[in-house]
Amino acid sequence: MADWVLRQRIKTSVGSVAYDIFGEGSPVVLIHGTPSWSYLWRHVVPTLSERSTVYVYDLLGYGETEKGDGQDVSIVAQSRLLIELLDRWQLEAPAIAGHDIGGAITLRAHLLEKRPFSRLALLDAVVMKPWITEVSRHAQAYLEAYQTMPVHIYEQIVATHLGTAVYKTMNPETLAAYLKPWKGKSGQVAYFRQVAQFNEQHTDPLEPLLKSIDLPVSIIWGEHDAWLDPLVAARLREMIPHSEVRIIPEAGHFSMEDAPEAVAQELVEFFVEG
Repeated sequence: MADWVLRQRIKTSVGSVAYDIFGEGSPVVLIHGTPSWSYLWRHVVPTLSERSTVYVYDLLGYGETEKGDGQDVSIVAQSRLLIELLDRWQLEAPAIAGHDIGGAITLRAHLLEKRPFSRLALLDAVVMKPWITEVSRHAQAYLEAYQTMPVHIYEQIVATHLGTAVYKTMNPETLAAYLKPWKGKSGQVAYFRQVAQFNEQHTDPLEPLLKSIDLPVSIIWGEHDAWLDPLVAARLREMIPHSEVRIIPEAGHFSMEDAPEAVAQELVEFFVEG
């Protein structure tokens, strides 16, 4: 899946969402985080779709999904969108995986909106604060400067930031694919729209509810995650009943980029064979 393209579009209450469905079997939904898009899952989908029906989409304001002025692209809004999509896809209690803010989106849907899932995988997930990176905090503090800087400088900053999401070196073609949705002036506007809406208060309600989770949970973390310390995985394991931790060796925050086969195997074992 070198040429990753989502082939379908669905009109929702908040705009047109790019999505795709792969394979046959029990349903699994994959949710990316920031500042990535569904491209992140391209090496995981083929393995998982051999035995599952895999649903993948781009978050509102990300990837190939609609972007626009005044959009609410916060974790709260993304959680509501997830519920709307599950209804449209007629998925009552699918297995689900959330990476980065995708973890918080999933947990809000489950814990606050009472959306049932059969199994839950949290990959290098945003759950408890602090989770906003130093780079993003700086951008929030000087937002106007970042929004108005020359585009070529902005693109270099984002490229450098993305490079720290992996433990291994990201090749130029892969980096270009991650940058693609954020290119140009319109990409700059969209990028800082989502950064401006990072809000740790949106995850505050989750922590006291983690102990109430009553379904199997797999916590998957890159051994060398430089954005969210792997110690968070151990903390989550202590707080979530029926949970297990799997550390992915030689992987960073984008663990499925550094070690796609290992991540895919963990998800197959958890979702299909567990």
